[in-house]
Amino acid sequence: MREIVLDTETTGFEPSEGHRIVEIGAVELMNHLPTGRTYHQYINPERLMPKEAFEVHGLGDDFLRDKPVFQQIGAAFLEFVGDAKLVIHNAAFDMKFLNFELSRIGLPTLPMDRAIDTLMIARQRFPGSPASLDSLCRRFGVDNSAREKHGALLDSEILAEVYLELVGGRQPDLVLAPVSGANRSGTVETETWRPRPRPESLPPRLTAEEEAAHLAFVAKLGDAAIWLKRS
Repeated sequence: MREIVLDTETTGFEPSEGHRIVEIGAVELMNHLPTGRTYHQYINPERLMPKEAFEVHGLGDDFLRDKPVFQQIGAAFLEFVGDAKLVIHNAAFDMKFLNFELSRIGLPTLPMDRAIDTLMIARQRFPGSPASLDSLCRRFGVDNSAREKHGALLDSEILAEVYLELVGGRQPDLVLAPVSGANRSGTVETETWRPRPRPESLPPRLTAEEEAAHLAFVAKLGDAAIWLKRS
C-alpha cells in the first residue's frame, strides 16, 4: 500500500481570491513505513506575498522570484504522487489549492476520495481535544522542535510520524522480513512473513528430576502453597 504524506504552503486561504501555492512537500510511505523518497518544490506564485502569509512560512518575494511556476512542475508532481492515497492534515484546504493549480494548466485533478484527512481522524479519536499538528505532536511525543515556521517538507515528515500513531502506532503491523522462494514455474515470489501457530507444540524442557524437586518443595509449604490453588 503506497501513501503520500503531503503538505503545501500558500499565499493565503482562497485560490478563488487569487492566492497560490508556494511550496509542496511530500513523503512516501509503503505499507506504513517511510521509504526515504520525498518530493519538495518551491514555486513562484506569480504574485506578491502578503505579510500575513510571510509571517507563517517565511517565504518572501525575493526568495521565490527565480523558482519555477506551477506549470513547470505540475506534471512531475503528479508523476511522483501516482495513484497513491494522499495523507493530509486538513485535506480540504490543500486539495482545493492543488486542484485549482492543476486545472488551471489543464492537468488531471486529484479526486477528494483519495485524501486521508488526519485532522478528521484526530477529531474522531480525541473528540473535544485540540487537533492541530503541534497538539498531536505533544500528544504522541513526536519531536517538532525544528518547526519554528511552517515548511511543507518538514511538516510532511512530522505528519508522517503523527499519522502512523493515529492509525495504531509507528509499527502498526508485526511484519519482519520478506521470505523469497521459487514457485513451480521458476519465478521468484516474495511472501511477507507473519507469525502463525506452531503445527506441533514444543516439548517441555523440565526434566523429571526438576519436576520431582519442585513437588517436594511445594509439599513442604502445606495447603497454603500458591501452586495448589486453582483459579
